[in-house]
Amino acid sequence: MKATRLPPHVMLLLPAVIVLAAVVVLPLLLSLWSSFTPFRLTRPDSIYNFVGLRNYERIFIDTDFWIAFGRTVLLLTVALNLEMLLGLGLALLVDRQTRGQRALRTILMFPMMFSPILVGFQFKFMFNDNVGLINNALQSLGVTDQAIPWLIDGALAFTAITAAEVWSSTAVFAIFILAGLMAMPREPQEAARVDGCTPWQTFRYVTWPFLMPFAFIAMTIRSLDVARAYDIIKIMTDGGPAGRTEVLWTLIARTAYSDARMGLANAMAYVAILLSVAFTAFFFSQLGKARAQVAGDW
Repeated sequence: MKATRLPPHVMLLLPAVIVLAAVVVLPLLLSLWSSFTPFRLTRPDSIYNFVGLRNYERIFIDTDFWIAFGRTVLLLTVALNLEMLLGLGLALLVDRQTRGQRALRTILMFPMMFSPILVGFQFKFMFNDNVGLINNALQSLGVTDQAIPWLIDGALAFTAITAAEVWSSTAVFAIFILAGLMAMPREPQEAARVDGCTPWQTFRYVTWPFLMPFAFIAMTIRSLDVARAYDIIKIMTDGGPAGRTEVLWTLIARTAYSDARMGLANAMAYVAILLSVAFTAFFFSQLGKARAQVAGDW
């Protein structure tokens, strides 16, 4: 009996499929299974005890989870809006430059090149209440006569984390919006000026509608990043003080590794992923509306 051979294209893809299954699919399936068990790192045999939806039911009545979720949404809302406004301003300034625009575009990308861990250490040092650059500058300028406890007070620590997130990722919005400005035809703007429109009216009714799809693409990408924010918060505050800066993924990490409740942590992670998908779907719907508006107007 002649042995059957797989087609050549299947043979070529088979090693990649095997590696992908070993590295991605199997861990996902294992984590999904463990979310239906009371699996604890201190009791490895507990992964075989199926408890159904008990972990998920516990999440929906867990106050800490929903507080962390609300804090994540707040961080996402504040950070995305600030990044969009600052990115828009930077893109408009760079677009107006006639000399050195390539160098400015390169400099604009520098914050994106830094690791989130490095950014966390950098801002943790800057906001240090004793030797930090921020406090030293404020005291030197006479704004305050005593050190401000940036990373000790809950509201101030959240502000410091937001500043770190905005600094590291504003360039994402700036680059996408700048790409939109470079692709935008100049005739509608010139026609608006000839018709007597003010610069604000030209921007509001001509420029911004064209740029909206680019802004929503950046917002979709950044919403996924902020929704799984972990590195910067872990380095700067580790969710403190007293859990005042705890977000979803720092809570999940603490539940999994500090409390050793891996089954519950995996259930939290899957709920967090579903919430992230919901945010992404919302931004994609807004992107579709913006593209349809641009197609109708242009």
